[in-house]
Amino acid sequence: MANVQSFERAEYQQVKADLHRKILDRLDLEKLGRSQGDSAKEEVLAVIRNAVNAEVIPLSFAERERLSREILDEIFGLGPLEPLLKDNTITDILVNRFDRVYVERAGKLERTGLSFKDNQHLMQIIERIVSRVGRRVDESSPMVDARLPDGSRVNAIIPPLAIDGPCISIRRFGRDPVTARNMIENQSLTEPMLEFLSALVKGRLNLLISGGTGAGKTTLLNVLSGYIPNTERIVTIEDAAELQMKQEHVVRLETRPPNIEGKGAIRQRQLVINSLRMRPDRIVVGEVRGDEAFDMLQAMNTGHEGSMTTIHANTPRDALSRIENMVSMASLNIPERAVRQQISSAIHAVVQVSRLPDGTRKIGSICEVTGMEDDQIMMQEIFAFDRTGTDEGGKVRGVFRATGLRPVFYDRMATSGARLRPSLFESRVEV
Repeated sequence: MANVQSFERAEYQQVKADLHRKILDRLDLEKLGRSQGDSAKEEVLAVIRNAVNAEVIPLSFAERERLSREILDEIFGLGPLEPLLKDNTITDILVNRFDRVYVERAGKLERTGLSFKDNQHLMQIIERIVSRVGRRVDESSPMVDARLPDGSRVNAIIPPLAIDGPCISIRRFGRDPVTARNMIENQSLTEPMLEFLSALVKGRLNLLISGGTGAGKTTLLNVLSGYIPNTERIVTIEDAAELQMKQEHVVRLETRPPNIEGKGAIRQRQLVINSLRMRPDRIVVGEVRGDEAFDMLQAMNTGHEGSMTTIHANTPRDALSRIENMVSMASLNIPERAVRQQISSAIHAVVQVSRLPDGTRKIGSICEVTGMEDDQIMMQEIFAFDRTGTDEGGKVRGVFRATGLRPVFYDRMATSGARLRPSLFESRVEV
């Protein structure tokens, strides 16, 4: 049967590679570099179609067109990844090795039929991604974080650390960012919870968003940052830029890895310290993960109220413990009680985001940090999600509920203009 399925994959990949080389030999790359993007692509596509049609290979017209498009993606894009990056239903692209490519849709992983020619082909695509953002990946620096033009986050790891060959993990951020309305429609939170969280942001309270990998911490941070007034100056600090601020007065900072000599690295802590000299109204750290936690707390405690960050943790209590551990990484020999006092005065609320077994993401808890009692940081839960079971389709069922407790900072929010309805703290919504 004359089609790609019967045409051996290895042979198909070899034909594509041979045609790719022939076409590159024919093209005037210098002239193309001066051409506009779309006109250059059309010009190259015409050359590719002519070359493909001249080949004696057992492929139909539709399959030849597919082959032409794939070669075009090799020249201008990211090869086999291009069709996946154009699919807005995909949230994660995971390349375990050159011939095993997985994607996540609606919270579920599935294997694709796509593959790279070999490990060298995969390495070329990785190098193309990281070189665009001024980073590098080689044996001396075998791990790298980068980003794509659409804001998607990329992590690549290569041999000798990756035993079976190069690996890529891409966290997609859609062209249309998730909005607060989307989160309510997806039942990630309720209207009362959103009203409460937006009031925290408008009232200039410091927020810590906690959750596991892929729980939606950055998505929630993006949504909540939308409530920061447009008149305020925001400085964002990230390892790989992925925050999508809508305000005009934003300065975006990104860490820098060491150069080939192992020098020149700029870490998050240095950027946090520098940001304090930039007259920010608010500092937003994409994810706190090391000794920069100390400087972040200092900023929150010295006039930069309304700052936000995320952290990997399974519960709000664990999140505060991790912050405490990170402060100790700064090697400042601060007494344990003093660190906890800093944390309790700097962070006003912890928002716990969870990814459930059915692939949905929900805000599982919103806790207020109320202060210190003896040597312990005290917290009280304002909103919670209680799981009640799973339906026949495997969807998690539960109840979003207010605990009935009014936050200690209720009056402070009122004086700042962020007034809350008392009935907000009595709400209950089943999902």
